[in-house]
Parts: sequence; C-alpha cells; structure tokens
Amino acid sequence: MDPIAAALMQKKLKSITRQMAMAMMFSCRSLNLSEARDFCTGIYGVDGGIWEQSEFIPIMAYTVPSSIKAIAQYYCDDLHPGDVIMHNDPFTGGNQASDVKIVKPIFWEDKLICFAAINAHQADVGGAVPGGYNPGAREIWQEALRITPVKIYEQGRLRRDIWDLIFANIRLPIVKEDIQPMVGACQLAGRELEQLIAGLGINTFQTNLNYLFDSSEISLKEKIAAIPAGEYTASYPVFDDGVDPERVMDINLKLVVGHDSIHFDYTGTTEQTPGYVNAPYAVTLSGSLLALLMCLKDIFPKNQGMMRALSFTVPRGSILNPEFPAATGFGNHLTDQIGAVVMKALFQAVPEQVTAGWNPLLCVMLSGYDARRKRYFADMLINACKGGSGAAWGHDGWSHLGLIGGGGGITAQDPELFEMENPVIFHRFELARDSAGAGQYRGGLGVETMVEITEDNIYANIFGDGLKKEAAAFGLAGGGQGSTNMLSLTLPSGEIIKPGSKDLVGPLPQGTILHQLAGGGGGYGPPAKRSLKQVEHDLKAGYISKETAAKLYALEML
Repeated sequence: MDPIAAALMQKKLKSITRQMAMAMMFSCRSLNLSEARDFCTGIYGVDGGIWEQSEFIPIMAYTVPSSIKAIAQYYCDDLHPGDVIMHNDPFTGGNQASDVKIVKPIFWEDKLICFAAINAHQADVGGAVPGGYNPGAREIWQEALRITPVKIYEQGRLRRDIWDLIFANIRLPIVKEDIQPMVGACQLAGRELEQLIAGLGINTFQTNLNYLFDSSEISLKEKIAAIPAGEYTASYPVFDDGVDPERVMDINLKLVVGHDSIHFDYTGTTEQTPGYVNAPYAVTLSGSLLALLMCLKDIFPKNQGMMRALSFTVPRGSILNPEFPAATGFGNHLTDQIGAVVMKALFQAVPEQVTAGWNPLLCVMLSGYDARRKRYFADMLINACKGGSGAAWGHDGWSHLGLIGGGGGITAQDPELFEMENPVIFHRFELARDSAGAGQYRGGLGVETMVEITEDNIYANIFGDGLKKEAAAFGLAGGGQGSTNMLSLTLPSGEIIKPGSKDLVGPLPQGTILHQLAGGGGGYGPPAKRSLKQVEHDLKAGYISKETAAKLYALEML
C-alpha cells in the first residue's frame, strides 16, 4: 500500500468530477446550471457510497447516494455498458422532484464497478405549476412528473419512446437541452475512469480506494473524539406549512456524541404536513451531514468511509421523513432549519466551531410567456435570495453567500445575462445596509434587489421562510439577529402586494416592480466587544448606518 499513490488517485477522481462540472457549465443552456451551478457531480460505488464528488450544492450532493442505491436495487443484474438512467422521485431515493439525476453505470471487464452521476435542478419537471414549486400541492402528483428509475439510453442507444414520453410532460424545451449535457458529462467520466483503472490495474485501484475510505473514517472519528461526549438537544421552528401561513412546526434534535460516533435523533419533530413542507429522508440526512462537516475542520477525504461513524433516527411520518404520497416540493429548503438545529446543538459542545444563524432562503421564481423571445420561461432569482451567512468565533460572516444548504457553492446569476434571458430589468442589486446581525463578529450582509417585469401575465412563485422576526438568522454568544427577509410587489396602479413565504401571485402586469431584501446572518459574541476599528471600517464601506452604529456599537465613543 502506497499512501502517496492513493492520494494521487484521490486527486484524479476529484479531477474527473470537476471535469464533469466544467462540461456542464460550458454546455447547459439554463442560467440556473451554467451560471448558478445548481448541481453536483460525483462517482459512487455499486452500494451508493460516495467515492468522490464536486459539491457545488452540498444538499444535493449528499442526497445522491440514496438515489444510486435505489437504482442499483431496482435494476439488479439488468445494467449494461452504455445504459443511462434518469431519476427524480422522492419516494424511491430522490430528494426533490425538480432535482433530476442522470446516472451512468460504469463497467470494468463486464463487471459493474461504480456509477457516474449528476444531480441538477431543472427549470421545469411538469406538474401543476411551471418550475416545480406548487404551494397548493397536497400530494406528490400535483408537484411534478414522478420519474422512477428509467433507462433513457440502453446499451448505447437512445430509448426514443421513453425520451419523448418524459419531455411530452415537461413544459420547457430548455430542460431537454440541459439533460443532454448531463448525459455527455457522465460519458466523459466513464472514459476517464476507464483510463485511470487501466493505468493502475484494478487490484491497485481497489486497494487505494479502500485506503481512502478508511482514511475518511479515521479523519472524522479523530474530530469526533475532540468533541465532549454527551447528549445535546436543540429545537428550531419552521413557519407556514403551505396550507396554514400561521402554523409553526418544530424540528427537534438530540445529538448523541460518543467517543468516535455521532447519532442524530429527530424524535419529537412535528408530524408531516398536508402541504409541501416535508423533507424526504435523504434531505434530512444530507442537511445534518453538511452542517456537521461545516463545524469540523479538515475532514479529508469526504467519501463513504465517514458515514461509518454516523447514524440517524428520523421518525417516519414526520416533516423530516414523510409517508407517501406527501407533497415534498419545499423539502430541500428545510435544510435551513436542519442546519440551524445542528448548529445550536453543537454550540453547547464546541461553541467556537459553529456559526451563528444563516439567512433562511426566500426565493422568487418568475414564469410566464416571453413575447419578445417567443417562448415560455421559468427562472429563479437566485441572486436576489442569497442573504448573509452567520458569524463564527474570530470571523465575520460572509455577505451575499446564500442558503446554508448551498454551502456557498450556489452562485448569483449575472444580472445582465438574466435580463437577456428573461423579461425583466434590474433597477437595484446591492448589499443591504444594516442587514447584518451585530456582534463581536458581525453576520454577513444580505442583499437588496429591485426588478421590473417587462411582460404581462407573469407569475411570481415564492418559497422560503424568514419573513417573521422569529425566523431571522439567530445570533450566538450574545450576538444579534440578522435582518428579516422582505418581499413586495408594486403594481403599475400603485397597489402593493405582500406575498406570504409560500405563495403564488399572478398574473402580474407589465411594469410590476419586485422589491426583495434577503436578510443578513446572525452575529457572534456581544456587540460591545467589537473593535472600534472594525466599526469604522463598516461605516466607511457603507455596511452600517451611523444611526445603527450608535445604537448597537456605541458610535459616540468614536
């Protein structure tokens, strides 16, 4: 066993997943993929275990293993070279119906050895509402076309009947144009893996792989051993279940830390909702894992080996593990609250390793007919919903970073490109003054956006949280809350509409102004301990007003 050779192989595997990602970014049509990078790429074992990934969107990345496992079990021995499988169904291993997986089985000497896969958010997946988020959904069929594991290529040949059936139920041609590069990127991964194995030999390849798995396990267990053993409990609210805007649900966590293991126990979490605010099991596992990894430095490599130290109890029939046929369209975004509850539990054990609260997502998807371009569209204003991250001990939060489930990997679309592709004009897109939670280390700033709609009969689909003060990013160790989210729609008549956090508004007339504020992250430590030099810097940069500085940081001392 040569550890250096194994490390070099790990870098090659990572390089393959990055090549897949670059192929996606340079080939996909939608801004959501080419600009915002709302996808992940990876290589997975026959049991679904992670070999290597490029985790642009961690919440999506760590859900893929459950899909791979379901696909492998579904087809058993009926997988062959040249097959390509499509999958999105939340009740057969998927996470969100809008997140479509393209999976290619890879063989060596006629033996299945692994899968190359991409999980990417699509502009449309059928269902009752363009874009895939239906706040009126009460069951999965009202949200999207359920794609259980299905071969779109069989032994190298396109299954035109299946292909046409799927895309006959999807509104936007751009989805087909995005799926094709996903297939190509998986083909690229297959070629690169075959070259890698041919160069090393299958026995050396497998030996190195097992070493990497063991290294990941050891790496995580070493970090767990530094956490004081014990049970740490926390709770965090979720507002609006998609049916009742005033309903408050709770995510309850008991984090059991042993000498070299961690158990996540979500017993006591609110039962599943009648609306679409339900997270499939894969989302809960992924959200828990990504929040933990954010708090533990230098876990390397991140592969299936680290999962040997983790276990989960997630009650069936809860909002974190709903029973079929629940609507689950909003489920991905419960990672905001899952991440928050994990951080709050870990704060009790390792207070200097966690962050304060991140701004919870509040996103707007615009859809309708674009007469100038003569096509239908559905596109998310991701740049407008990327609020601030929470501060940590010794560090201010990052501004305009985005939802915690995106791990900072999801990027803002370029406003000019967004204007080129959609019927809107940006009037404002800037950091939001006074949005950061105060503290010895302040939270990251949110962003303020103002967009004018330039076509008639446009719909605004709103999904998220953070409108209530109780839902804003929390502070830690005496730090203050970040600002709340805000959204308003001003019609040409002057009428102002204040949508709910799970809402569908329209049709909106040409000239409607959408004004959105994505709040800032929470602060860490008492504001009184923040240095005057840092306050002066924030004042000069325009991050904070003199009035707020006087109120929170004793400006009169300057």
